[in-house]
Amino acid sequence: MTRTVRIRSGDRLLDIEYAWVGAPESTGPVVVFLHEGLGSVAMWRDFPARLCEALGLRGLVWSRAGYGRSTPRPPDLHWAPDFMHHQAHEDLPALLEALDLRPAGSGYLLLGHSDGGSIALIHAASFPGRCAGVIVLAPHLFVEALSIRSIAAARQAYLDTDLRERLARYHDDPDSAFWGWNDAWLSPAFRSWNIEALLPAIDCPVLAIQGHDDVYGTMAQIDRIADALPATRLLKLADCGHSPHRDQPAAVITACRQFIAGIIAPRAAGPSVVNPGQETPR
Repeated sequence: MTRTVRIRSGDRLLDIEYAWVGAPESTGPVVVFLHEGLGSVAMWRDFPARLCEALGLRGLVWSRAGYGRSTPRPPDLHWAPDFMHHQAHEDLPALLEALDLRPAGSGYLLLGHSDGGSIALIHAASFPGRCAGVIVLAPHLFVEALSIRSIAAARQAYLDTDLRERLARYHDDPDSAFWGWNDAWLSPAFRSWNIEALLPAIDCPVLAIQGHDDVYGTMAQIDRIADALPATRLLKLADCGHSPHRDQPAAVITACRQFIAGIIAPRAAGPSVVNPGQETPR
């Protein structure tokens, strides 16, 4: 069951859809989930609950403005290339404050998928000391030709197929969700978007996961994270596309469990290899 909370982001008041999952009695860090460019609370399906149950932690799942049951994007609002920075700098902190989830003790954990992974990295770099750790699934650090081709193909599918109707199951305003993301990414001004320069400011552990069959990004995305942050753990999954938590949920949950064990109970943590034969510690 989801709820809404009102936040102020810049000069706008936004109603944000959210849900709590996992162990409400947990004293460990809360896992904050950040969805992909067409995602929402509902589109995570049962993964957040499964993960938090495995971790023994509480999780916060929410729909960013423009998505799910949150305030839609106004039809005349076109997101600028820095839209993910805005969401990392303003929307996420405002939500955490509204829910009284303040950084204290061990901080909070961010788990982001795709654009949500980029937002997680931007937030962690911009607010040192607040995050206990960051987990990113198929994040974007820079724009690749592969990404643009796939996003252009998604535009055609939205115009020519039942994609709009299928997205309407998860979004009050599917046009808000789709065109906000699609127009921003396909804008010529977005081609130079790049967040690599921010990465060295991240002061918490990072786990980065990518599928070999991802049509929206290559392994270069997570390899660049490890180049900037050598302690990053990498998990590269075979038979996996752009959504590792759907294509390989067991492997992702195992990796997250072992990664987080090293954060909240370092003395009890196992070996550094999360998934032998697949993970590449850097």
